[in-house]
Amino acid sequence: MATDYAVSCPPVIKDFLFYMQTIKGRSVRTVESYFIDLRTFFRFIKQYKGLCSKDMQFEDIDILDVDLDVISSVTLSDVYEYMYFITRQRQNSAATRARKVSCLKSFYKYLTVNAKLLESNPVKDLEIPAIKKSMPKYLTLEQSLELLVHVPEDNPHYQRDFCILTLFLNCGMRLSELVGIDMTDISENTARITGKGNKERIIYLNDACLAAVEAYLPVRAKGLASVKDKNALFLSSRGTRISKRRVQQIVEHALQAAGLSGQGLSTHKLRHTAATLMYQHGGVDIRVLSEILGHEHVSTTEIYTHVSNRQMQEASKRSPLAGVKVPKKKRVPNATDAPTDDDPGDPPKR
Repeated sequence: MATDYAVSCPPVIKDFLFYMQTIKGRSVRTVESYFIDLRTFFRFIKQYKGLCSKDMQFEDIDILDVDLDVISSVTLSDVYEYMYFITRQRQNSAATRARKVSCLKSFYKYLTVNAKLLESNPVKDLEIPAIKKSMPKYLTLEQSLELLVHVPEDNPHYQRDFCILTLFLNCGMRLSELVGIDMTDISENTARITGKGNKERIIYLNDACLAAVEAYLPVRAKGLASVKDKNALFLSSRGTRISKRRVQQIVEHALQAAGLSGQGLSTHKLRHTAATLMYQHGGVDIRVLSEILGHEHVSTTEIYTHVSNRQMQEASKRSPLAGVKVPKKKRVPNATDAPTDDDPGDPPKR
């Protein structure tokens, strides 16, 4: 656990953070977010309950003195006040509020169920704010091909960069999963990757991925004075494991070269792209897609199964009534119509 917050929180919160990291297998980044969310919450509680000076700036409120008495004094009404505070004064989005509620529910569940330090859970019935599901951004099939074509060939790391983009677009892996791949993780046509919560899964490499890896490996260490991280698949110019930021830059440069910059695309959007293309063009079942992406719940995968405009257009064309034409309506003459050769008009009067 990072030193900066291991010494900045009271023992009961510290124990919770250790539990989430070591027992539940949460990543360091996730545990850091738990700490930040709990610090914000108990800073509010201290301010709201008058447990600190009224003149103290919110960011200066120390939570080291937060003990079980303070934690157990929290009521559902207090939490509602906190939700109002982060909504109105801190302008937290629905997604951020949902994350903070989830953190509180995990914390109090730990205290009541796991550590058995509290008898009642004040947030047991607290609902998580609804998050509006928006259509994820992604590249079309044509744009994906353009991206691969426009990887700068004069780049000394062309094979590496091309391989990175190929894996992103074909496998749907996360940024952290890609940079974490080791040489020993590649075996024939599979790769072992480590996802959220340190959960390992096996992904299959198609012909494009295998060809890209095969082209990259012979030049992997070429031009490097030394390889410091010999087991890392993707190396930086210094011979160390490539960083997340460097991979983001590679993707940004390729998007710019392909004329696709400024559209809010990123490494994570390439994950969206891979999932979308597999679903729309490959006919991959949603449950299989969930396994490929490493989702714990199939419901998470549903955001990738959005239907494209082209699919809706094609579905409309395939309607069994699509070929039915509007019949020509027989015209009924009215009294103002002039007689024609085919219509002799009224008979002459006698």
